[in-house]
Amino acid sequence: MILIKEDMCDFCGVCVSVCPPDCIELKESEIKIDHDACTDCKLCVYVCPIETLEHVEGGYENVL
Repeated sequence: MILIKEDMCDFCGVCVSVCPPDCIELKESEIKIDHDACTDCKLCVYVCPIETLEHVEGGYENVL
């Protein structure tokens, strides 16, 4: 599962442009990931210039 550190995001859209299943949506000052469509390829995590995105194994139960 990909998590977004929303307080860090500058909404540059780089993650949106590389997402193969097109599951990241960017609207003005809001970013959302459709976790049902996400394939966990982690491309968005790798390209984020400010490390706003993070891959977490196992989903929400591992997030504090």
